[in-house]
Amino acid sequence: MASTDTAPHSGRRKPLSTRNKRADKIQKKQIHPSAQTEGAIIGSGTRVWQFCIILPHARIGCDCNICAHVLIESDVAIGDRVTIKSGVQLWDGTRIEDDVFIGPNATFTNDRAPRSRKTRRHLLVTRVQRYATIGANATILPGLTIGQAAMVSAGAVVTRDVPDHALMIGNPARRKGWVCLCGETLRDSGLSCQCGKRYKRGLGGLAPVS
Repeated sequence: MASTDTAPHSGRRKPLSTRNKRADKIQKKQIHPSAQTEGAIIGSGTRVWQFCIILPHARIGCDCNICAHVLIESDVAIGDRVTIKSGVQLWDGTRIEDDVFIGPNATFTNDRAPRSRKTRRHLLVTRVQRYATIGANATILPGLTIGQAAMVSAGAVVTRDVPDHALMIGNPARRKGWVCLCGETLRDSGLSCQCGKRYKRGLGGLAPVS
């Protein structure tokens, strides 16, 4: 009859780990060695890639993706889950809310009357609200608000405030339609999307129908 005894365990037994390795990986921010971020406030899960410069006191939320060659000045606040593609500069006074996408080489400004050697400057605050998209090479003039879930097309020059869910195209940019939160254009008069969401007109643009 075969023995049911088991051989004694050789070596040390590993202690039972109670840590969630996946959660640790998500929460850990990743800063490329070539990036300069000393003094900046950067949230957990955010990735900062090659040759970025983030000045002291800039505030960046959690789970953001800051691509290569991005410059962020000190008086800039960025929310959570924001994607900033390569070649973007965010100057003092820029406020980016959660879940915003900023395409490559999009240009922000903060001074309506810039001059070299100008000693007194009144820098304006530019706001990009939640879920908005700024297309590649778009230009945003200072002091404007880009509404929630708005879509600024590639190359557009924005000279006025943008309503919620507006699709902005051209130079100067004009509203050419409305977009759903999913990014699809709303084409029918009922302001409904193929994804199932429906909207109604409001003072600030479109609002979802509950």
